[in-house]
Amino acid sequence: MNEDKVERIAVRARIHGRVQGVWYRGWTEKEAVRLGLHGWVRNRSDGTVEALFAGESEAVDTMLGLCLAGPIAAQVIKVESEAAKGITPHRFEVKPTV
Repeated sequence: MNEDKVERIAVRARIHGRVQGVWYRGWTEKEAVRLGLHGWVRNRSDGTVEALFAGESEAVDTMLGLCLAGPIAAQVIKVESEAAKGITPHRFEVKPTV
């Protein structure tokens, strides 16, 4: 029996709009854990939210789609994403603002 290999990817995302002070980081952590992703999320001093999502490509794509909506109080204008490399934690965490 052949098992299909699951493609794993890592993506760094920048979320623009009304995304701070609306529970965006907590919501992101909850959704990422639900999808089995590793990585992190943090506020940036320019008013955006930045995140690293690593895991199965389908789950990462789903998470990026969810980020376009965000939690109920958010007003997302756009989500920019790019492939990422580097060390990824084996969990999902909320990091301090940079």
